Amino acid sequence: MTPPLNPLGLPETLLSRVEDAGINASAPPQQRWLDGWLLRFSPGKAKRARCVQAVADGRLPLDERLALCAQAFAEAGLPMVVRLTPFSRPLGLDAYLAARGWHLIDDTRVMVAPQLPQTAGLVPQGLRLEMLDAAGFAEVVGDLRGSPAGQRLAQAQRLAVSPVPYQGWVLRRMSDAVVLVCGQTAIEADLVGLYDVFTHPEARGQGLARWLCTTLLVQARAAGARTAYLQVDAGNAPARAIYHRLGFADGYAYHYRTPDADAH
Repeated sequence: MTPPLNPLGLPETLLSRVEDAGINASAPPQQRWLDGWLLRFSPGKAKRARCVQAVADGRLPLDERLALCAQAFAEAGLPMVVRLTPFSRPLGLDAYLAARGWHLIDDTRVMVAPQLPQTAGLVPQGLRLEMLDAAGFAEVVGDLRGSPAGQRLAQAQRLAVSPVPYQGWVLRRMSDAVVLVCGQTAIEADLVGLYDVFTHPEARGQGLARWLCTTLLVQARAAGARTAYLQVDAGNAPARAIYHRLGFADGYAYHYRTPDADAH
């Protein structure tokens, strides 16, 4: 059974702020506006940085606006993808695209923790916590998820020019310098987003991701953050279990639609 959305009864105003923060934190250098929609053209892996963010009603007829978007994405050499959230505009956009045969992909949950931990344990024995710059962090994430060079470069560029400051962290084994887990935070006012939490296959099940996330949230609290959010695949049960234990609960869902069945 699918867990209920927003079981904590979080205010819609908070969830709307979380949505705005997520859009800000994923801003690539390649983007432009088209009749109230924010078009993003990053060649990286993160789909939220290479899609249509449908954030305003606009004035053009939908078919005309979609045709202009399709032309823009074709010129950028990227598939046409529209991100659909409870805040997408105009109202009924998801049903409009579904009725025209657009495919639903990447069912995602935005999880929110209205309280942050105050303490974290010591660094696990034999490991060290290390902060990396944008390029170094993008390489680590690329190694852990097997990303090609172009996607790594695109992520490094996006992080370097982000309007929301990022901090990328790794937990490295001192004996051979292997990164066992990584993650990063993006703080905007009193909100902190957790991004790119990945664990090395040989380190899974050891509680390292939970330790790192707790530590990063404690740091964010000290910097003034009071509420945390993250985005996770709806079917990623292991990650969702970790986040539930950290106090996160589903706030809302989003997905993408594309006219191209092979888009990914």
